[in-house]
Amino acid sequence: MTSETALSVFVIAGETSGDHLGGALMAALKAKTGGRVAFTGVGGEAMQAEGLEPLFPFSDITVMGADAIIRRLPQLLARIRQTAAAVVAQKPDVLVIIDAPDFTHRVARKVRRQDPSIPIVDYVSPTVWVWRPGRAKAMAAYVDRLMAVLPFEPGVHARLGGPPTTYVGHPVLETLLPELPASDHGVEAEKRPVLLILPGSRSSEISALLPTFGEAVARIAERVEGVRPVLPAVSHLADRIEAEVADWPVKAEVVRGREAKLAAFAEARAALAASGTVTLELAVAGVPMAVAYKLDAVARALRVVNRVFRFVNYTTMVLPNIILEEHAIPDFLEEDVTPEKLADAVVPLLADTPTRRRQIAAFARLDALMRLHDGALPSERAAETVLDMVRTKAG
Repeated sequence: MTSETALSVFVIAGETSGDHLGGALMAALKAKTGGRVAFTGVGGEAMQAEGLEPLFPFSDITVMGADAIIRRLPQLLARIRQTAAAVVAQKPDVLVIIDAPDFTHRVARKVRRQDPSIPIVDYVSPTVWVWRPGRAKAMAAYVDRLMAVLPFEPGVHARLGGPPTTYVGHPVLETLLPELPASDHGVEAEKRPVLLILPGSRSSEISALLPTFGEAVARIAERVEGVRPVLPAVSHLADRIEAEVADWPVKAEVVRGREAKLAAFAEARAALAASGTVTLELAVAGVPMAVAYKLDAVARALRVVNRVFRFVNYTTMVLPNIILEEHAIPDFLEEDVTPEKLADAVVPLLADTPTRRRQIAAFARLDALMRLHDGALPSERAAETVLDMVRTKAG
């Protein structure tokens, strides 16, 4: 890129969450270059809205579940080859791959073998800090810069021999915090506290957790007068959830849409949640929680093997706990996911107790660890990192 030419960026996302990250990154790159940037690659609606010219429909590679991947494997492999060939033919100023390592990293490795001069930036680290740590060193051969969304990841990659890594901030700092309504988290409504119920965003998670969550809510209601269960539901699952909670002994309210979710987060006194990114959203929003998860058959088998060979390195599945390096939030896995244990963990969070205050204090420490100290947004810091990579290669 020169002062007369536009920056050429080839950007690849492999799933919906990556598409949202890519859209925000593209908007920030346009802002920082005065619009002198052209995008090509693979992405969905968010990236296309920012000017992406997609190689093929996003749905060709957004495949969930082992069975679906096996059925569509020939198409997926063909798309990997097509994408890598397009990158090499275009020879962009930079290739940005976003999450979805089963697709994006395969493309990156092919590009590196065919044209080592193209700089490659990876946005979102694989979970090398949980399992398969050897991936970090392997990535160093084909990733020139890694943009991490968790604050401890630069240290992890330095220790494991991974690529140079920059913490650019987690997207919840940009997508959740600015939109949250002002809240005292139900201090005034403590006599009828809102309890968020978040059984996951996948059908399998809901099947595994929602019945137990319902039994836990019944026990909580016996001990906390007036408790109000509220379930923010993903749109395509809302009807199903409404049907399943209809016969709960405590009337539960199912809310739909982003505004309703944000309002529920602002009003909530506590939450009972499945493990996942939502735990980080709750912590950032200041909502104390208890967390549960049940594994699928493959993960359950790996858990048994791990007791012998110890290839998974963390004893908690809750992201805020991992970032804090302390067990601030109670979590329950597999056989420990019982109505009694969940109720015992949630009840102290609904009143002004030392248990509740300890979690809130932990959230303050988490906020200090996660925020970018200069006040930049994650998408802005990511764009700066990409432009720095281009300048470094050009120099």
